[in-house]
Amino acid sequence: MNHPCGVTSRHPSRREVGAAMSQLREDLDALVRIPSVSVPGEIGPDLLAAFDLTSALFADAGVSVGRLELPDTAPVLVGEIPAPPGAPTVLLYSHYDVVAAGDLGDWDSPPFEPTERDGALYGRGTADTKSNIMMHVGALRAWDGRPPVGIRLCIEGYEEIGSGALLGFPADDPELFRADAMVIGDMGSIAPGTPTLTTALRGMANVAVEVRTLESGKHSGQYGGAAPDALLALIAALASLHDDAGDVAVAGLKRTPWDGPAQAEAQFRDLGTVLDGLPLLGSGSLAERVWSGPAITVVGIDVPSVDGAVNAVSPHARALLNVRVHPEQDAGEAQDAVIRHLRAARPYGIELEVSAGPTGNGFAARTGGPAYGAARAAWSKAYDQDAVFAGSGGSIPIVSALAAALPDAEALLVGTTDGYANIHGPNERVLLDELERATAAEADFLGRYAEAFR
Repeated sequence: MNHPCGVTSRHPSRREVGAAMSQLREDLDALVRIPSVSVPGEIGPDLLAAFDLTSALFADAGVSVGRLELPDTAPVLVGEIPAPPGAPTVLLYSHYDVVAAGDLGDWDSPPFEPTERDGALYGRGTADTKSNIMMHVGALRAWDGRPPVGIRLCIEGYEEIGSGALLGFPADDPELFRADAMVIGDMGSIAPGTPTLTTALRGMANVAVEVRTLESGKHSGQYGGAAPDALLALIAALASLHDDAGDVAVAGLKRTPWDGPAQAEAQFRDLGTVLDGLPLLGSGSLAERVWSGPAITVVGIDVPSVDGAVNAVSPHARALLNVRVHPEQDAGEAQDAVIRHLRAARPYGIELEVSAGPTGNGFAARTGGPAYGAARAAWSKAYDQDAVFAGSGGSIPIVSALAAALPDAEALLVGTTDGYANIHGPNERVLLDELERATAAEADFLGRYAEAFR
């Protein structure tokens, strides 16, 4: 039975999605075989091949596809299926680029030769995030290319290196992405089999700190104890960023309690490969520490190597900090707070050189609208248990850019991955069961969301 707005009362079932998994898996294999590693300033043939295949997959699923060319950015796949009368429009987002494979010796199978083991597909990009592209494609196929909602696309190829010029584009041309809801296919379950809607992303900011104290290294026996040691000064400054419990001690960084379910500490320890007997840093709930509170990590430091070290006072040292920011705090504001703290530290009276790096704002979803109602029902049904809300310590800069350009659109952050997928690491994998369930959930969501507008 068809409704006036074109909505059918029958939704695609998980069984129907499961029956189509063979083709979905075949297409995912083909996409993973393309080593579409994004590199700043380069748009090579592999990126273009991934774009072309992704375009063909969406065209086959009923989308009228187009190509958006922006300066110094891989081509962005855009497209549309017009909405039936009275029906809403949904923007589907994902990305076709991947990070480099790293040391091939760390992989149990070649990273760009998709390999199935124990119900999982291994390979670079299987989880992050080519399976999420296939989730979108599979959901449209489940409706035979005629979903009961309008569809728009934003599938990019520079996400892993910051999205390039795409970040500024939605504000310049919001009509190209105009939608009532966005399905951001770059996330997944907090654990296998746990249907998860991610409602918050922390922002990020980088800060570089450097100290120079001598023209050259000097003998520690002759000068140590009085000569200003650059490394000691840097260590003292870095130590001031946290208190004795490990909580961030920088004034001006926002932290709030997390209201909702949280990841179990045992699971966090397992996923984080925390060594037995060691404490976790900080105080308060685990969710607050990693989802709705700040974090400052020393991601790089230039100091003398232990191997081949000489007994000398260090003349120079520097470090790069990555700051994770509360979802609702401006990343530039948080970066300024860290810079002020370090400039005021003046360890042993030594002034530090502190400079700002890239920033990206976080995101906090509104969860009371019809899209969230439809999504909770759809994901709960596909996974046979109630969907949960979760946060993420990671950042997806384009989400905040799209949210700013489309302030009335609900944003759903969902996907095929899970906490054990090892994204960006060796032996990255997606569970084929998660791909099937997520695809069924998205297909069901499209129908439920359309019905909310009847």
